[in-house]
Parts: sequence; structure tokens; C-alpha cells
Amino acid sequence: MVVSAVLDACVLYPVGLRDTLLNLAEAGCLRVFWTEQILAETSRNIVADIPGLTPEHLDKTFAAMRRAFPEAMVEGYEHLVDSMTNHPGDRHVLAAAVAAEADTIVTINTRHFSAEACEPHGVSVQTPDALLCDLADTWPQLVVAVLSAQAARKTRPPMSMAEMLDRLEAHVPVFVTTVRRLTQQDGPSSPTG
Repeated sequence: MVVSAVLDACVLYPVGLRDTLLNLAEAGCLRVFWTEQILAETSRNIVADIPGLTPEHLDKTFAAMRRAFPEAMVEGYEHLVDSMTNHPGDRHVLAAAVAAEADTIVTINTRHFSAEACEPHGVSVQTPDALLCDLADTWPQLVVAVLSAQAARKTRPPMSMAEMLDRLEAHVPVFVTTVRRLTQQDGPSSPTG
């Protein structure tokens, strides 16, 4: 079953994690959602943390995301925001999940999404690590193939799969351990490798 997930700003912020989630969505094992408010928050946070970077630098990235996933943009959720009971700063995220009929919210900030606030709406909350581990359990070969292709596309600078996993490990350590185990099992002599 394909999981439908609202991606919170905190999981769209790290480039490698964002690329991994979007590449898996493109491969068909994840259906992603976001809002203009989530993208604006992501942009604001990245610009605040990287000196010299402007929102215009990120416009190209977000425009590419909108083109690649036109169905991901959630609209018409605003009237639900005030009725959400989770953390006030993230009520818009839960409202978007409800409007999109998403299965889950993917966030690092799980404390802003209590079960009491989310479960009545049929929405679960997962860390990116938990979500990616679930996807690796369901589609192990596809996940490895997607990550291999993602590493192969890294040209500035070139990056091996091992180097890419090293970078991802800070955000999704259990998933990285799972992928390393899968790639060791699927060596060159394996019929699936």
C-alpha cells in the first residue's frame, strides 16, 4: 500500500532527506503533500541558516517540486486550522493532512502532533526515519535502486552511495543502517543485485 504523507518543513529542510523522500515518491512508493505555507516555512528556515542565500535561490527548487508533484499541493485547508488541537504553530500542517486525507504527517517535531490531536482525524505521525524504514521493509529492492540512482546523479561533487548514506545518517540513522544491511545482502553475486 502506498502511504500518503504531508511532509513538514523540518523534513524538507535537509537537502539529502528531501531528495530521498521525493525520489521515493517519484518511484511510486510514497504519495507526498505540502502547502505553500510549508514551503515558505522551509525556505525561511534555510535562508535564515545559510548566510548569503536568498529566497530566490530556493525558488528554482520549489518550482521543480511543484512541477514534479502537481498533486502534492494542498489547498482549501485553511478553514480547518482553528479546529485543530495540536501545537498552535503546526495546526496548519495537521489541517493540510486532514484536507488531503493523508495517512500520516512526516516530521522530526513529533511533540507538536499529539495522538489526541491527530487520531480523531485518522492521521498518524511518523519521523522520517520510521517512514523510510517502513518503505524499506515494504520495497527493499526499489528503495536500494532509488538510492543508488540518487547517488549516481550527484556530480557536484560526485558522491558514492556510501558517502550519501553517511550524510543521510544524521537525519535517518535507523534507515541508513537498514539500507546498508540490504546492500550487503544484495551484492554482485546476488540474483537481485
